[in-house]
Amino acid sequence: MTPPITIDVWSDIACPWCYIGKRNLEKGLAAASATGDAPEVEVVFHSFELSPDTPVDFDGDEIDFLAGHKGMPREQVQQMLERVTGVAADAGLDYRFDLLKHTNTVKAHELLHFAKQQGRQHEMAERLMAAYFTEGRHVGRVDDLVALAEEAGLDAAAAREALESGRHLDAVRADQAQAAAYGINGVPFFVIDGKYGVSGAQPPEAFTQIVRQIWDEHRAEPADRSAAD
Repeated sequence: MTPPITIDVWSDIACPWCYIGKRNLEKGLAAASATGDAPEVEVVFHSFELSPDTPVDFDGDEIDFLAGHKGMPREQVQQMLERVTGVAADAGLDYRFDLLKHTNTVKAHELLHFAKQQGRQHEMAERLMAAYFTEGRHVGRVDDLVALAEEAGLDAAAAREALESGRHLDAVRADQAQAAAYGINGVPFFVIDGKYGVSGAQPPEAFTQIVRQIWDEHRAEPADRSAAD
């Protein structure tokens, strides 16, 4: 039996390239499965905080944050946001930086680990990123996160307990420690089969190519072992 391909994705809810990368990965996997012998792929999301010192309730918009907190000229920030909005549109995403509520994302990452335990991590990741980048929803406060968890099909009371207890914080920190061990200092970052690193929001075709290549390697492994025996 051919083992599945594993794809570990380090990302942050507040990273615009991470949502683009997620969508491109999904499109690439769909294209790889469109032919015969569709690859089996397991995707797991891991925590990475781009700005862990950000307050839960940031006073200002995205331009204020990047211009003031990161020391970037406002004109440069505006051009950068326009560029990423265009790239997002090409990926089928309608970014609304005018509505975006910048916040600390550690609780959102805790929620993703809770959702993983419930078998709904992918749905939760999509709900959080869509809420943040396209709907202007707050993704840093417990009440708002519980509402989003329920919309993603999770039990609201259980999600609240998980967030208020902080019992998934250690899992978030373990993800961050693993990222440091891998030398990951920017996201999105994809680790495929534990041995191939892919950095950045690559186009769908790149994911299609590498998944098909690795799937062929997986299929050849049993034959190779038999020959060795």
